[in-house]
Amino acid sequence: MLRFWLPLVAAIWVAGAAVAGEPLSRPGIDAPDLARLGPHAVGLKSTVLIDGTQPDLALPGLTGTAQPSGRRVLPIDIWYPAKARAGARPVSYADALPGEPPLGPAPFTVKGLAVRDASPDGGRYPLVIVSHGYSGTPAAMTWLTENLASKGYVVAAIHHRDPDISDASKAGQPMLRRPLDIAFVARTLQAEARTGRLPGVDPDRVAVIGYSMGGYGALTVAGAALSPTGRAARAVPGGYLQPYLRGGPRVSDLRIAGLKAVAVMAPAGGGSAFNAWGAEGLAELRTPLLVIGGDRDRTVGFNDGVRTVYEQAVHADRYLLVFQNGGHNIGMNAAPAGMRNRLWDLDWFEDPVWSKDRTAAIQQHMITAFLDLWVKGDQSRAAYLTTDVPISNDAKWPSGGPSGYAAISPGGPGAPWKGFPRNHAVGLELHHAPAAP
Repeated sequence: MLRFWLPLVAAIWVAGAAVAGEPLSRPGIDAPDLARLGPHAVGLKSTVLIDGTQPDLALPGLTGTAQPSGRRVLPIDIWYPAKARAGARPVSYADALPGEPPLGPAPFTVKGLAVRDASPDGGRYPLVIVSHGYSGTPAAMTWLTENLASKGYVVAAIHHRDPDISDASKAGQPMLRRPLDIAFVARTLQAEARTGRLPGVDPDRVAVIGYSMGGYGALTVAGAALSPTGRAARAVPGGYLQPYLRGGPRVSDLRIAGLKAVAVMAPAGGGSAFNAWGAEGLAELRTPLLVIGGDRDRTVGFNDGVRTVYEQAVHADRYLLVFQNGGHNIGMNAAPAGMRNRLWDLDWFEDPVWSKDRTAAIQQHMITAFLDLWVKGDQSRAAYLTTDVPISNDAKWPSGGPSGYAAISPGGPGAPWKGFPRNHAVGLELHHAPAAP
């Protein structure tokens, strides 16, 4: 069942109270080249999708083998290229994240640049599905959703409405729901685009982006096959994940037609502790892949986690972007003022080492290059994703290269990565591996 363009008043509201700072979707002067906002104004609409086929894992006493009926309600926020309107008032986003136990939810607001219900500009654009982290919210990822919409993408972010992350007894719920939610939303929006009820979307050009638990879901729908012995298979009650495991009868339900690329930030699921797919399952992924992580990620792990996904997805053309000494929280906006009074609240958003405007801008640059290359077919973007200097600190400014304090690197042999300002491609790694035959 589909209900389009219903306002989600509780989640998003037109700016009234002052929210400090510029939207993180608008990069600063030190951002790499492709991070900049694109040529389009950004509109925002919201809808509610209802999946009547998912089992309701929140039902009490869920131990039997009969699948319990469910009615999965999924609010969706959609950003899109829009017609600019003089004097239009941008939105602010209001939501909450779980507070430090025993405290209740911690509310926050984030300034945006999108205009609610702005008129679409009449173009036809690829569809990008965005899946947030465990207990997260799309309001915490507007640094990316607004930025991509300005560059000619229709971006649909799902409110997964997870259990509180502190309640370990419910940890199995998102392991089932994430891939089912993503696949259902993508297929539903594609169907609406084909019938004209969702104008402006090209249903045959789709990408999926996931952060943390959203990365687990994104990799699964992109083709990574869930392992029968992995943590996800063990954690989902009632055996309801079994039909979707490698070789199961419903694996095809998780696949998305027209999927051209998948990007994951600090993805859950890799490594020996979670082992959602194993080497055999990751080897089934053939969708072009961008993996982003910090090498000090203590939430999902790096060498035995994020890097594992990159190394074992051997049949995908893939990239690995590493923030040296970076942690897990790379997928979030900067911490709003109301989330800076408790360390728990701050740590939802901020990294102990990297400033958020830097991690956001670098990812905006790399994700844009990746999507433009693999989804839009812009071959000029490949130069931004390949380098013979994988450790950025080892690069040298080319002799006779661009001059001036704010010169931009042209890339090339031994040079800093293409598109980065002089002295600003530091503390990073970029690796690339072509798909194995």
